[in-house]
Amino acid sequence: MLEPNSYYKGLVDSDIKASAKDAKKAQERMIKSTAYSHGILVHTLYLPKIFTKEMYAVFKYAADMMYSILDKVIREYESNPKYRQLFGFDKYLEELILRSRTYSCSLPIARIDIFFNEDDFSFKFCEFNADGASAMNEDRELFNVISKTKAFKQFSESFEINQNELFQSWVDEFLKIYSETENAKKNPHIAIVDFLNNEVNNEFEEFKRIFNKNKCTCEICEITKLKYENGVLYSENKNKIDAVYRRAVTCDIMENYDSVMPFINAVKDNSVILIGDFRTQIIHNKLVFKILHDNMTKKILTYDENNFVSEHIPFTTNLTEQALKKFDVLSNKNKWVIKPEDSYASKGVHAGVEFNDKDEWCKTVKENTDNHYLLQEYCTPYELPNIDLLYDSNAKYINYSNITGLFVYNGKLSGVYSRIAKNSIISTQYSEMSLPTIIVSENK
Repeated sequence: MLEPNSYYKGLVDSDIKASAKDAKKAQERMIKSTAYSHGILVHTLYLPKIFTKEMYAVFKYAADMMYSILDKVIREYESNPKYRQLFGFDKYLEELILRSRTYSCSLPIARIDIFFNEDDFSFKFCEFNADGASAMNEDRELFNVISKTKAFKQFSESFEINQNELFQSWVDEFLKIYSETENAKKNPHIAIVDFLNNEVNNEFEEFKRIFNKNKCTCEICEITKLKYENGVLYSENKNKIDAVYRRAVTCDIMENYDSVMPFINAVKDNSVILIGDFRTQIIHNKLVFKILHDNMTKKILTYDENNFVSEHIPFTTNLTEQALKKFDVLSNKNKWVIKPEDSYASKGVHAGVEFNDKDEWCKTVKENTDNHYLLQEYCTPYELPNIDLLYDSNAKYINYSNITGLFVYNGKLSGVYSRIAKNSIISTQYSEMSLPTIIVSENK
């Protein structure tokens, strides 16, 4: 079988000047696209992220196993007061989590990020993103841009290509979950809810379009402007909301608790169907990486599931003075990464390998010790060469670190998202970029 990455690179290299001109046209298409995040054009490279069907089978195995484990963790939290103590959530969040279920699925939507080694197919989990899981629109738009390039068209003559479809597939699962609920309507009014900050979110607009296409009505709502009257949650436009696609992450809601009381009260009264519900915070909180190794968790998992955790969940513990001494963290910076217990978009994440100055590493670690931070085993990302021809016609190949996001809708793997960076930490704080992702097999 042809090796797809080498074959694609060979197509580009066969006439690098023509490829550079083609990349310039791709960049022009990018600018006209909706591939913007917070008003900034997403940065991508000329070679897409290519996975084989064999790799995708590994992703499915990883997603299926991890979903089963996380579902058990969530259900144990709901039923076991002693287990809940491991998480230490405040009483307001715990009250929201422990509300009666209105549907069976514990984790309606997630993007499970892994470090995947493309040589030996080994992998380690990085983080679990729940209701705020994003980047569906980025992947779609990047594919639309790169698929029109000459190299891609030549590549597709030798390989069968499968693209992610991340919008209709989520709407299908959302409506399937909603249909389980008591008094579900045939054509519900759905609100996509977040802290919008007066920004136009192209991803939300596409989801809105797809919901409307599926005989629902849908609007995008600022969470702080919802109204709750006489047992009904209303949008700012005075529309009665039947179901909420929650994109507002839990930590932001809890930090702005008083500003979102109409939303909170409607949820408490079960006056609106919330997809996903607050129980998803159990696995979104990064403390779960430590708890997965806890003896209480081991008791609720099967033999195979415990082996899976041992092999694929990095060692994680609280960042305390005791841990600093026990694991000699300050002297072995390249072995560790520190991260907040509850955050998203890699905010506050620091890896020792990124610090050239040992004193600066020590300072950063000490500032966050005993401050709701975690200490975690550092996982070295897999590297592959790529080229930044869209921005620089004279660019050269350099190696980029890779991370793979697995979109899981209603417990099923639904697509793959790819991010890369020049640094060892793949984060918006550093040099993060996105690549269109394709799954390929050689044409017969």
